[in-house]
Amino acid sequence: MNIHEYQAKELLRQYGVPVLRGKAVFSAVDAGAVAFTDFVAQGVSAIVVKAQIHAGGRGKGIVHDPSSNAVIEVDGKPLRGVTVVTSGNLADRAYQIADGLIGNKLVTIQTGEEGKIVRRVLIEEGCRIEHEYYCSILLNPLVTTPEGDFIALDAKVGFDDNAEYRHPEWAALRDIEEEDPLEVEAGKHSLNYIKLDGNVGCMVNGAGLAMGTMDIIQLAGGRPANFLDVGGGANVERISNAFRIMMSDPHVEAVLINIFGGIVRCDRVANGILEALKIVDVKVPVIVRLDGTNAEEAREILRKSGLNFLVAATLQEAAEKVTEALTGSAVNA
Repeated sequence: MNIHEYQAKELLRQYGVPVLRGKAVFSAVDAGAVAFTDFVAQGVSAIVVKAQIHAGGRGKGIVHDPSSNAVIEVDGKPLRGVTVVTSGNLADRAYQIADGLIGNKLVTIQTGEEGKIVRRVLIEEGCRIEHEYYCSILLNPLVTTPEGDFIALDAKVGFDDNAEYRHPEWAALRDIEEEDPLEVEAGKHSLNYIKLDGNVGCMVNGAGLAMGTMDIIQLAGGRPANFLDVGGGANVERISNAFRIMMSDPHVEAVLINIFGGIVRCDRVANGILEALKIVDVKVPVIVRLDGTNAEEAREILRKSGLNFLVAATLQEAAEKVTEALTGSAVNA
């Protein structure tokens, strides 16, 4: 789980890390009000207005209108995700900048052309910087001021989902709107799913096998559309949910199922696939490679199903079948 900068800074503050004063707001009116009451009225001469999205590169990112894709401008210049205000009426300027940010799309090097809609901004006091450092387990910016004080200037914090049970109070920090909808849906069914930008959906059991499957897809001339690990319990329900989520991605042109039958027998997986396809309408070619316990029985079940699966016995054959499906010579399952 990732959280926003302002949330991360609040956590750091609780543990004694020096961070700048700031407040997140959800409207331009509140941005102006906070800028005035919390900063201008207290003699602060510089404030920073920062878009809060789950992506880096905000300072260089450009804000666009989400419907027309036109660049949003303030004072005749493209509006960026982070703006330092040092002149004019700071409260009015904060209102103007927040009005340009909230509800519009910020495109950064990490978001790609699709960008992310800005739904909240952080109004923060300005800070003069003498030196900048990176001091962290990963990377969080740390600066010193001319007075020699250390300040955590930014904060990017992510939580390991497997450790969430230790801190249930942090669940409220989650912003689902910043996450991919398909990944959110997969999480509801305990599926390990990460959306990618390719054209071949892959369903596997085990993270290592998933990585190998993604390599196979690349070698076959395709690009993985997702990482999807159904785990050891590849039953009808999990397979059905996996198909439904993959089919929700319009970029998927074929599906490769690569299951190793160890804990779960391959014949049970094969029957699970057949039952799942009675529930979910799959209109793209499906390549199935099952290996391990009862693999031959599983392949026979698929061949006798009456459905046009492309059945593979080896990784090499699976790659060839993916190529066949992508070149249009395969018949839809």
